[in-house]
Amino acid sequence: MEKQDISSARRRLKCANRKTRKRALKIIQQYKREKRSRVLASASAD
Repeated sequence: MEKQDISSARRRLKCANRKTRKRALKIIQQYKREKRSRVLASASAD
C-alpha cells in the first residue's frame, strides 16, 4: 500500500506510469476539495 499524503502524491505526478499519475491526481484533488470545504466552513462560522 502506498502513502496517501499530499507530498507523496505530488512526487508521483512525475512518474511515467499512467495509473500511478491518475492515483496521485485523485489524492491531490481530494486534498483540495477538503481544503476548500474547511475554508468555507470556517468562513461561515464567523
